[in-house]
Amino acid sequence: MASTNQSPPMATDNAPISNFSHCHEGILRQLTVMEDLPAQAQAAERTRQAAESTRNFFRDVIFNHHEEEERVLFEAVLASAEPGAELTHVKAITDRLTREHRQIEAMWAKLEPQLKKMAKGQTALLDAAAVQQLVNDYQAHATFEEAQFLPLSETILSRNSNHMAALGLSLHVRHITQAPSPT
Repeated sequence: MASTNQSPPMATDNAPISNFSHCHEGILRQLTVMEDLPAQAQAAERTRQAAESTRNFFRDVIFNHHEEEERVLFEAVLASAEPGAELTHVKAITDRLTREHRQIEAMWAKLEPQLKKMAKGQTALLDAAAVQQLVNDYQAHATFEEAQFLPLSETILSRNSNHMAALGLSLHVRHITQAPSPT
């Protein structure tokens, strides 16, 4: 019968101790991850609040602003513009601005479901390129409106102080009827 010569482990074999040491490496790495959790939680809360604030702002401010421009300002300027070239020009501008409103609102509609999830603290993948496109388009829209339409509107409406007063009254009445009632 053949004998198997297995020698007992040498006293210098420190594999069990090494295993404990390597285990600590993993524990320390995970503790470093854990250490960052409070900052990540704060960032997540800021993200949730920003998403909620953005949703409220679009619903309560931007959409109302678009409606007010279209129903009050655009109509007043169209009604006060001189027939012919001026009216044609105003019509082209208001058509463009209205079209841009709908495009921006359509972009928003695609982003809003993900922002809603974010506002609830849920995981969401927000398309950065789509967000940037909406921001860029709105900036271009506002710049055009500020530079082209609003000065033209002021020129047209200021020809007759009654027209400017009527616009002011119309805005005032809209804001009163939209204000929440006291409880």
